[in-house]
Amino acid sequence: MLLKTVQQAKRFFKILMGFTLLLAGGIMLVTPGPGWLTIVLGLAVLAAEFVWARRLLDRLKAQGIRLRETVLPNAKSSS
Repeated sequence: MLLKTVQQAKRFFKILMGFTLLLAGGIMLVTPGPGWLTIVLGLAVLAAEFVWARRLLDRLKAQGIRLRETVLPNAKSSS
């Protein structure tokens, strides 16, 4: 029973950290700071618990790859 409680506490703090990073990233979009990086980190933390976060993170990765290929068309892809 204690093990289950510890696991639930870890899950709670992981989710809390993920949403905190998302909120901080949203604030940093309009203030100085690495907003997008913080949002991606928050989604990475939440992706371990939520399917919607994994899908959104995958979508952001795909858009980042498309943007990189548009901006740097001659760069070799490591994927």
